[in-house]
Amino acid sequence: MDDRPGIVVTGASGRMGQMLVRTVTASPDARLIAALDRPAHPWIGQDIGTAMGGAPLGVTVTDDPLPAFARAAAVLDFTAPAATVDYTALAAQARLVHVIGTTGLEPEHLERIEAASHHAVIVRAGNMSLGVNLLVKLTQMVAERLGTEFDIEIVEAHHRAKVDAPSGTALMLGQAAAAGRGVDLGTMSDRGRDGITGARRPGAIGFSAIRGGDIVGEHDVIFAGAGERIVLRHIATDRQLFAKGALRAALWGISQPPGQYDMMDVLGLA
Repeated sequence: MDDRPGIVVTGASGRMGQMLVRTVTASPDARLIAALDRPAHPWIGQDIGTAMGGAPLGVTVTDDPLPAFARAAAVLDFTAPAATVDYTALAAQARLVHVIGTTGLEPEHLERIEAASHHAVIVRAGNMSLGVNLLVKLTQMVAERLGTEFDIEIVEAHHRAKVDAPSGTALMLGQAAAAGRGVDLGTMSDRGRDGITGARRPGAIGFSAIRGGDIVGEHDVIFAGAGERIVLRHIATDRQLFAKGALRAALWGISQPPGQYDMMDVLGLA
C-alpha cells in the first residue's frame, strides 16, 4: 500500500496545473490522486497523463471535488478567485492542507479564506519560489533602512495570457516595502499613470506591469534616490520552481495546526 500523502491538483489543464501534475508524479514524497477541472472542459473523463500528451497516469480528470478531497491530504490550487474560495470551503470541511497560488483575490475572497483557516491549514502566497521570498525579505529590510527620499517602484513582467495586474508577487513586494516603512500599501500605492499625472507623490510605492510573449515572471524592486539607484531583481525561467514550492508547502502543512500561513513560514524566513 502506498502511504505517501495524496495530492489533488485543481485547474489541471492550465499551465500551472500541468506543471503541478508533473511535479507531484515525479516526487518520491507524494502521489497524485486526483486532477480537477471546470465542468464541461474537454479533458473531463480523460486520463490526465494522456490529456497532457504523455503516458497514462491512472488518474482521470473530474469536475467533482468531493470524492477527491475525501481521500486526499492536500490540494494544490492555482485557479481563479471564485473557484479558489469554493475549494477552500470544501478543503476546510475535509481538513485538508490547501495551498493557494491563485492571484487577483479581492477582500471578500480573503475573508472567506481567513474563515476557512480556523478549521484547516491554508498556505497562501503570491509566489512559491525560495528566491522570490528571499527578495520579499530583502525588500522589507532595504525599505526599513532607506528614507522616503528614495522612491520605490516595482516593475513586473509576465506572459501575454496573464489576466491580473499587478501580479501577486508584485503585491507581495509592495506589502513588504510598505511594512518596512510602516505605512499602509492601500493608501500609498500608485498603480496607474497616464497623461498629465503631476509629480510623484512623496512616499508612494509605484507599480508597473509588462505583458507579452511567454515571460514566466520577472520582478524588479527599484529604490531610486538622488544620484543613485538600488535594484533588487528576480527572474524566473521555469514554472517548475513554483510547482516545487507548492508541493513543499503542502508537505510542510500536513504537520501544522489549522491557520493561515505563507511561504515565509514554510521556508523558515518568518
